[in-house]
Amino acid sequence: MKRADVAIVGAGIAGASLAAEIAGEASVLLLEAEDQPGYHATGRSAAFWAESYGGRFIQPLTSASGSFLDAGGFLRPRGALHLADAEGRADLDRMRRELASVVRLDTLDAAALRRRIPGLRPGWDQGLFEGSCADIDVAALHASYLKTARRKGAELRPRARLERAERGPRGWSLETAAGRFEADIVVNAAGAWADEVAILAGVGPIGIQPYRRTIVQVKVDPPAPAGLPLVIDALGRFYFKPEAGGRIWLSPHDETACDPCDCAPEEYDVALAIDRLQKVVDWRVDRVEHQWAGLRSFAADRLPVYGYAPGRDDFFWYAGQGGFGIQTAPAGAKLAASLLLGRAPEMMVGHIDPAPYLAERFAN
Repeated sequence: MKRADVAIVGAGIAGASLAAEIAGEASVLLLEAEDQPGYHATGRSAAFWAESYGGRFIQPLTSASGSFLDAGGFLRPRGALHLADAEGRADLDRMRRELASVVRLDTLDAAALRRRIPGLRPGWDQGLFEGSCADIDVAALHASYLKTARRKGAELRPRARLERAERGPRGWSLETAAGRFEADIVVNAAGAWADEVAILAGVGPIGIQPYRRTIVQVKVDPPAPAGLPLVIDALGRFYFKPEAGGRIWLSPHDETACDPCDCAPEEYDVALAIDRLQKVVDWRVDRVEHQWAGLRSFAADRLPVYGYAPGRDDFFWYAGQGGFGIQTAPAGAKLAASLLLGRAPEMMVGHIDPAPYLAERFAN
């Protein structure tokens, strides 16, 4: 039977990044339900880093993560174009007001938009260009965190789905599909399954809701330009970005509430994605080459949940990171590590107020 100071439930980007931060200061067990870490949300990400994505409370975490991601070679320049039709102009203006002081957003008129997006249909006449946006090499980032965690002494146990958790005189006794483990502290980094883990531990849920998000890879004619930016609708009805060979990754920006599961795309959402694309550009969709869906999990206020459960010093939440968990992973893990270990935060996140993210906001 293995014993550790900290058992982290879930080895996706959340659990892996936190393990890499705290291993060496504490003994760490990473308990992963699947055969391979990152099978669900992490492995199905649209893979971009955009400081504007998620709003003003997510932006500090994203911006603080940028230097780490860039220095590690995990970013590739892309740029993002926030696009508005008549319905979306108010939302585009709102984003400019909220973020212009912290994120560079260049205003583009209809002519400039058409130069950047060949085949743009009439009606899409306002945009903001976010030049700092970049693609993230998600697989490399996740693998790097797992490698760092192991190098610093953390132990990864795959196929270790949590089945029972009891608190006793010696700390936590954790029954998993891979055997029994003991730990002083349980970290709930289980993503869509976070509430289920809390219930097993007798802590109680806080309302982490999974949502299905669909992504479709299509071949278009004419081929999408390799230099096309990430294109995001100001009203959140779609986004798309180029891939190799003139293909694009396309999403209808759907959020369908569901139970935690190995989710699959619905044909309606695939058709909706294509329909919305064809209302934006005059490209012909030759064929759908691949389609998949992933889970995004949010608390009711749409902010991450970091910190010890109210009134507890043995159960730590690191969940509810929605679709922003990868682009905020470096800062989120460093901030959470300081809360978990009770030490001062590192300089990279020292300016970020953790109060909006603390689990204690669910005390009532």
